[in-house]
Amino acid sequence: MTALTHLSDDEVAFRDTVRKFARREIAPLVREMDEHAKLNPALLKQLFAQGLMGIEVPEQYGGQGGTFFDSILAIEELAAVDPAVSVCVDVQNTLVNNAVARWGTEAQKQTHLRRLATDTLGSYALSEAGAGSDAFALAATATQDNDIYVLNGQKLWITNAAEAGLFLVFATVDATLGYKGITCFLVDRDTPGLKVGKKEDKLGIRASSTCEVVLDQVRVPATAVLGEIGKGYKVAIETLNEGRIGIGAQMMGLARGANDHAIAYAKQRKQFGKTIGEFQGVQFTLAESAVEVESARLLVYNAARLRDAGKDFVAEAAMAKYYASIIAENVASRSIEVFGGVGFTKEYPVEKLYRDAKIGRIYEGTSNMQRVVIAKHLLR
Repeated sequence: MTALTHLSDDEVAFRDTVRKFARREIAPLVREMDEHAKLNPALLKQLFAQGLMGIEVPEQYGGQGGTFFDSILAIEELAAVDPAVSVCVDVQNTLVNNAVARWGTEAQKQTHLRRLATDTLGSYALSEAGAGSDAFALAATATQDNDIYVLNGQKLWITNAAEAGLFLVFATVDATLGYKGITCFLVDRDTPGLKVGKKEDKLGIRASSTCEVVLDQVRVPATAVLGEIGKGYKVAIETLNEGRIGIGAQMMGLARGANDHAIAYAKQRKQFGKTIGEFQGVQFTLAESAVEVESARLLVYNAARLRDAGKDFVAEAAMAKYYASIIAENVASRSIEVFGGVGFTKEYPVEKLYRDAKIGRIYEGTSNMQRVVIAKHLLR
C-alpha cells in the first residue's frame, strides 16, 4: 500500500491557517463548552465565516472549492484542540455536504449546498433504536400521498441535531423491499412534525450535540428526495465510507493534541532536580505515542488521497478509522500518566481528550464493523 502523504504548499498553508484559528479562537472556549455541553453559537458562525463548513463545496454554490483531503486536514487540526468542534465540521463536510453534492439535483444544490456552505448546519439522521451497526434495519417510514411523502419515526443519536437547520432523513418507502426501500429525504428543521427531542448527556465530545429526532406526520414534497426512491442505502453507504476517514482524522488529531500536551508538560515539570522529560521512562512513553500518531496519520492521509484520486479506498478507510480510534485512547491515556495526578483533574486538557477518545471506537461504524469490512476485502 503506497502512502500518498506529501503536502503541497497550498495544503500546508491551509493546515497552518486552521491550526492558528483553532488555537486562537477555539482553545479558550473548550472547557466552558464541555462543562455546559453546548457549542458556542458565536464560534459556529466563525466556522462558517472561515469557510470550514463548505470546504469541498464548489465555489459556484458558495463553498471553498477545496478537496476532500483539505477537509481531512481541517478535521485533524480542529481535533487537536477540541474533538467536539471537529466532529461538527466533520459531519458537515464528509457526510452532509458530500451527499447533497453527489446525489442532489441542480435545484437542490443551488438551494441546499449554498445554505450548508454559508450559514446552515446539516445533520445526518440515519440511526434508530434498532438500527445502529445494522444501519438498514430502519423503522422510520415514508408513505406516499400523491406528490407528497409523509415521514414517521424516531431517530436517535443524531449529531448536530440541536443546531441543525437541514436534516438528511433516511426512511423506508416499503418495508417488504428491505434495504432497497430506503430513501433519503432533505427536510428543513421548521417542517411541521419534525421535532428535535432529548439531548444526550455524554461522556465526551460534549459540546457536539447528539439528540433524538422525532418525525410525526412530516410532509415533504417529492422534490425533497435526495437521489432516487429506494437508493437511500447507496447514499448512506458511500457517504459513511468517506465519513470513516473523517473520524480517523478526528481521532488522530486528538491523539496528536494529547501527546503535544504531554511533551510540553514533560519539558517544564521538574522532579528530583530535573525535568521529567529527562527520564527515560517518560521519553519512551512520548516516543511510543509519537509512533502511533504518525502511523495513524499515514493511514488517514493515504485513504483521503485515494478517495480524491478516484481509487478504491473502502478498506483503507476502515483501517484508518479502526487504528486511529485505538491509538487515540492509548495516547490520551498515556498523556494523563505523564501529567500524573493533575492529569486526572479538569484543570488540564488531557482528561477531556481521554473522555473524547472513547466514542471513536463506536460511531460511524464500531471497531468490529471495521474489522468485518477489512476482512471482506482481504478475502474477496
